[in-house]
Amino acid sequence: MTSQPASPAEEISRLREEIRKHEHLYYVLDQPEVSDAEFDRLMKGLQSLEAEHPELITASSPSQRVGGVPREGVEKAAHSVAMMSLDNAFNEEEIREFDARARERLAEEQLDYVCELKLDGLSLAVRFSNGLLSLALTRGDGTTGEIVTENAKTIRSLPLEINDAALKSAGLAGADFEVRGEVVMPLNSFQRVNSERLKADQPAYVNPRNSAAGALRTLDAKITASRNLAYFAYALHADTVPRSTHWETLETLSSLGFKVNPNRTNVSGIDGVLAFAEESFAKRDSLPYEIDGVVIKVDSLTQQRELGFTAKSPRWAIAFKPQAEQQETILEGIDVQVGRTGAVTPRALLKPVFVGGVTVSRATLHNEDEIARLELAIGDTVLIQRSGDVIPKVIRVVHRPHDRLTFGMPANCPICDTPLVREEGEVIRRCVNVSCPARLKESLQHFASRRAMNIEGMGEQLVEQLVDTTLLSGLADVYALTQEQIAGLDRMGDKSAANVIAAIESSKKTPLARVIFALGIRYVGERTAQLLADGFRGIEAMRGATRDQLEEVEEVGPRISEAIQDFFAADRNIEMLAQLAAAGVVMEMKGPPPVKRDLRLKGQTFVLTGTLANLTRDEAAGRIQALGGKVSGSVSKKTNYVVAGEKAGSKLEKATELGVPILDEAALLSLTETES
Repeated sequence: MTSQPASPAEEISRLREEIRKHEHLYYVLDQPEVSDAEFDRLMKGLQSLEAEHPELITASSPSQRVGGVPREGVEKAAHSVAMMSLDNAFNEEEIREFDARARERLAEEQLDYVCELKLDGLSLAVRFSNGLLSLALTRGDGTTGEIVTENAKTIRSLPLEINDAALKSAGLAGADFEVRGEVVMPLNSFQRVNSERLKADQPAYVNPRNSAAGALRTLDAKITASRNLAYFAYALHADTVPRSTHWETLETLSSLGFKVNPNRTNVSGIDGVLAFAEESFAKRDSLPYEIDGVVIKVDSLTQQRELGFTAKSPRWAIAFKPQAEQQETILEGIDVQVGRTGAVTPRALLKPVFVGGVTVSRATLHNEDEIARLELAIGDTVLIQRSGDVIPKVIRVVHRPHDRLTFGMPANCPICDTPLVREEGEVIRRCVNVSCPARLKESLQHFASRRAMNIEGMGEQLVEQLVDTTLLSGLADVYALTQEQIAGLDRMGDKSAANVIAAIESSKKTPLARVIFALGIRYVGERTAQLLADGFRGIEAMRGATRDQLEEVEEVGPRISEAIQDFFAADRNIEMLAQLAAAGVVMEMKGPPPVKRDLRLKGQTFVLTGTLANLTRDEAAGRIQALGGKVSGSVSKKTNYVVAGEKAGSKLEKATELGVPILDEAALLSLTETES
């Protein structure tokens, strides 16, 4: 008896399943089972059948990876959870300090860590609904990213669809979830693309990271498809089935069909971390992609939650970057820059040299005292250093020629000719003219930057033109710009101008904390801005606050409170704030203020030792921390209390020796009792 021929739907389903299997084997597991020619034959067969039966085409079909019609423009969406950057460490001492801080906060003698390679690419968040890839977002400013879904679909190591069995096994059946990872351009792809560009008389790309970023963010997904990008998953955000460790999360991602970097390990204690890092740095040049360090994460997800975050970074993770790269070059000149606070800083003008993955032609010199310390003069051969995103700096002079020229800081501002002032105790000279065009340009760039108002497209070149043509004379003028004004500037067209105007309009919804940061108040960084926003909930409340009231805010001391009051004392600034408010910029937080926390134990340090009868160590620490107290892992003269249970050891002995008050469990419960 002969079998019935497969229907078009059945044959399309079979081909898709087989192609997905081979994509996974080739692009995820690096274990191909068929030749490229055979894979192409399968794909052409699928494409031919789908062309005959377009009603059977689905968004998750492997044939849809090739890219369709170019996007009209850049669209954005908010991240479900902020994509934060990592703090960096550059040597063993800084890694051990990270470990010590984490252990002290958790009151643990030793922690388990997961170590992964830090791929030199760009972060990408991908969301899945009912097992289908529904949205892909770049990191953007960490809060909002660019939608690059169609481009991401061309990355063959990124699943378009996850089968029901894998979802069920991972506890994600019927759930929406998000995966985060890194997009990289493998070195062989980078070399191929550059070879093709050189043959076409086009300039070669500088490094794989920038090439990957450009390919993912291009408006034409067909360009993305041609770059052979790879996606390595490293995080999973889901409301269902909590996993207890980061290592389990990585294993789950692998089971779902994601490419997870095999160069990873889980270790107990910081010595294992350092051994993995040393091994990884040693094989850096033999890897098929570029890395710029090792990422170290506390393995326990419970401990991650306890450690929490600073304003910028998680306290439970850090990037360990290899020894900074150094190169020799010639100091061809020194110029000075005027910053947004009026600080005038010298900058080294260098003979271009390739170091740390980029061509460097400038480096910071910090201040005139640094120039004197280095005994630096124009014409010297100098050693410069760059690591990761760190600004290049001059380390030392290697050779001093006989015809070298000494440098002296100018007496007047190089932009507005106002006499420079160097206050007692400071190493920096300042231009005190608040209307200085250079200060305005720097202030505008800061105001429009990603971590402030996030006005995409308003970079250095556009700001230069807007100030030079007097279209902008203050921060608030940004909101009076028109598309016609911007389109009339050099290298700007209607499309680019429209995008900038759209970004300006969108920036009016920027949260209060970032608005405060964008104002450029001296000493007020991102974390302080967030604390001020939480404390006062509005610009007017900040303006009316006394020095004492300002200093009630966590981490605000006399220097910061004085700078805030100086800012609000300037009539020009008050006028600017009124203009921002009139333009519709957020100037206060909406909704009821948060309930004031009971912080009766703020400033007090506790040490836990031994076994308590009714509370676990985590529960006891949680009661203390909820009331503002700090839990340490070691006893010192600064310890306020030691909580001792059964089988308390050396910590109890040391507390007795130092005269530190000792509490039993009943006393701790009484001390931390709260109203229900």
